[in-house]
Amino acid sequence: MTRLLEKAFREASRLPVVDQNAIAKWLIEELEADKKWELMFAESEDVLDKLADEALAAHKQGKTKPMNIKHL
Repeated sequence: MTRLLEKAFREASRLPVVDQNAIAKWLIEELEADKKWELMFAESEDVLDKLADEALAAHKQGKTKPMNIKHL
């Protein structure tokens, strides 16, 4: 564990139990959400590669045009 994380836990341990539980719940939810995103991106890597290849092929065929940010 890093020193910064140890410090954060030390500081949190001084809070009332209700606040400690809120922080713990938030941290666990954040870690679980990160795992879900990593899994989703890992599973979609082939799809993203295919889409990128299709976009590059369309560009090489002249089927794309520069984006005009003023018209978004």
